[in-house]
Amino acid sequence: MMSMNSFRTEVTIGPAERPLRYDDAILFMGSCFASNMGGYFSDLSLNVMLNPFGVLYNPSSIANGFERLLNPEPYRDRDVFQRDGLYHTFFHHSSFNSDDKSEFIKGINHSLQQSSDFLRKAKAIVITFGTAWVYRHNELDMVVANCHKYSSGTFTRQLLSVNDVLSCYRPLLTRLRQLNPALQLIFTLSPVRHWKDGAHGNQLSKASLLLAIDQLVKEYDQACYFPAYELLLDELRDYRFYADDMLHPSKQAIAFIRSKFVEAHFDGDSTAIFDRLAKLRQASQHRPFNRASAAHQSFVRNHIQKVDTAQKQFPGLDLTVLRKAFEAQVH
Repeated sequence: MMSMNSFRTEVTIGPAERPLRYDDAILFMGSCFASNMGGYFSDLSLNVMLNPFGVLYNPSSIANGFERLLNPEPYRDRDVFQRDGLYHTFFHHSSFNSDDKSEFIKGINHSLQQSSDFLRKAKAIVITFGTAWVYRHNELDMVVANCHKYSSGTFTRQLLSVNDVLSCYRPLLTRLRQLNPALQLIFTLSPVRHWKDGAHGNQLSKASLLLAIDQLVKEYDQACYFPAYELLLDELRDYRFYADDMLHPSKQAIAFIRSKFVEAHFDGDSTAIFDRLAKLRQASQHRPFNRASAAHQSFVRNHIQKVDTAQKQFPGLDLTVLRKAFEAQVH
């Protein structure tokens, strides 16, 4: 309901039935918005895993990723292709591409095994769908995670229906729950508009995904929906909350949506801990004119003590990276 003081319609988000703790293991999978959200928690040294296959936009590719994590068969030569001097697979985002085949296979298999192990201990998974439009490789007969700049004739473009998504995720969610009975599933829909699909095509895509998510949440009591899409399009609803391309949310918008996520899905103690860790990280990035000055050296040593104190108070976190950021400034 709009207040004359706020001049905006506010999206009401109830508290999670099972709030997360600061030290819970959380896996983020999906679009670049999942990386933006999860990246914040990673920067705070929380126990998170971000997109083990790189950014994935469509539900089919995300599901394929989960299937591989459930059955972590290593990738082999037959899965790898070369184009323009770079090696890739159709399961991974181009951020994994490499000009060294051996190192490429080693890297994707390391990510696979590490993430598969992480999934088994995770408390929650945040799944962010971006688009229902997919590209199916005509020869391989598979939906690809990334086209890797192959010609459009290599693929058939199609829009996943609500039933397509449900038929894929119903057995997948059952398997995830069997693997990890306490696992919570938090679905989100990326507010990033896929303009290459056209204005109407983008809306059809988002509508299909919203309907599929809504049905999955109704069927699985450990699944819920976080309205990132509605927060940007309905509550913020202004181009000043978009990046220069007018398609992606601005940093300010991402921070606002993230604050709503923390408020809804974490307990009160965690919120205070996040604020404390954020201040420590901000301090670690401070770059004075004279790093060797007595004042800065005192500042650095004081913050190393603060990190050590925090590490003792929060043993479920690994603050090694944060401590090393300060240690590198000691003269």
